[in-house]
Amino acid sequence: MKTIETVAVIGLGYIGLPTAAILATNGIKVTGVDVNQKTVDAVNRGEVPFVEPDLGVHVAGAVSQGNLRATTETPTAEAYIVAVPTPFLADRSADLSYIEAAARGIAPKLTGNELVILESTSPPRATRHLAEFILALRPDLSLDGANGAPVVHFAHCPERVLPGRVMIELVTNDRIVGGITAEAAELAKSLYAVFCQGEILVTDDVTAEMAKLVENSYRDVNIAFANELSVISDKLGIDVWELIRLANHHPRVNILQPGPGVGGHCIAVDPWFIVAASPDESKLIRTAREVNDSKPEWVVDKVREAAESVGSEPTIAALGLAFKANIDDLRESPAIGIAASLADRLPSAKILVAEPHVDALPSALKGHSNVRLTVTAEAIAEADIVLVLVDHDEFKVVDSESLVGKTVIDTRGIWRARDSEDLPAANAIAS
Repeated sequence: MKTIETVAVIGLGYIGLPTAAILATNGIKVTGVDVNQKTVDAVNRGEVPFVEPDLGVHVAGAVSQGNLRATTETPTAEAYIVAVPTPFLADRSADLSYIEAAARGIAPKLTGNELVILESTSPPRATRHLAEFILALRPDLSLDGANGAPVVHFAHCPERVLPGRVMIELVTNDRIVGGITAEAAELAKSLYAVFCQGEILVTDDVTAEMAKLVENSYRDVNIAFANELSVISDKLGIDVWELIRLANHHPRVNILQPGPGVGGHCIAVDPWFIVAASPDESKLIRTAREVNDSKPEWVVDKVREAAESVGSEPTIAALGLAFKANIDDLRESPAIGIAASLADRLPSAKILVAEPHVDALPSALKGHSNVRLTVTAEAIAEADIVLVLVDHDEFKVVDSESLVGKTVIDTRGIWRARDSEDLPAANAIAS
């Protein structure tokens, strides 16, 4: 088995850049490729263009050691890791155009015996689509050496890390490696073994793709159960947080916590890839997605009800835009849709958004004249209604006195333990 010494990582986002950095800090010569010149320039300065704990240290160290550089042009390398977006289209099938764009950059650089790994979360057979796309551009190459053509190896290795813990989990988590051929799988395993201390599990490419989708669909189904419970509990006048706490005392029950919806590129997207691949058989997975997709609208209705009691020009503090706590990742975040919907449906309301991890409103909110980004204390001080959308640590330590006299809609339950002591009962609306 050959030792891979040079790697090109295509896509320097939330997965690509950490992967490039961890490989580079383990002695691999890594070139990161991205279409965004600002990202390329930041990496070459040893800086990180987004929030992820410990990543900055790895990037700065790898750049200073000469093991990591960034460019907008695909270089020659022994291995290519494709970590580009795979959003879904209007029909909720996967948009593979970013993968195809990466393939166009890789194809001219191949001479044979390279390893091409797709890390992007993908529908079944996307790795084979990548291979077929590249080999169509390069008919002089092959998967199996037929007619003496040089071989290119293709594998899928899905990421399975938690934002906020990426640099830890890249090293400690088990990895799944699936190759179109057994040799491709073993080559990929040897590359990831450079930094991965967890078990590296080898399978075929389609099973590896499906494993990632199944992992996130499992979580989506369980979140949907919690979100549905919150809606039912509200209708019945039950505190859902207390209900879940009590139920979880059963030795075989572990209900998750509800929220305003589901965000992020993985859980909010991946189940649809299974539904698209097998629509008639994926009834539970589809229903869970629909439950979670409908939760933001339920939250909007709760705020509108509260606004009716406040008056014609309410001020609403919307706390959080990220899809989860303590990060700046806004991908598929339900909080953004909720804030935008409130701005549209309550045009006379003032929406004060507090998101401590970003310095500008996302494009979905910039066109709303009644939405403004501000700091947490100011948003709460001016608000008639305080809407918690993300459980950032900064929000958890808000002084209870600042909430007195305001309607609190806490979709994350971060203040629930204080409700009975510090807030008027009518002010605490759990979702």
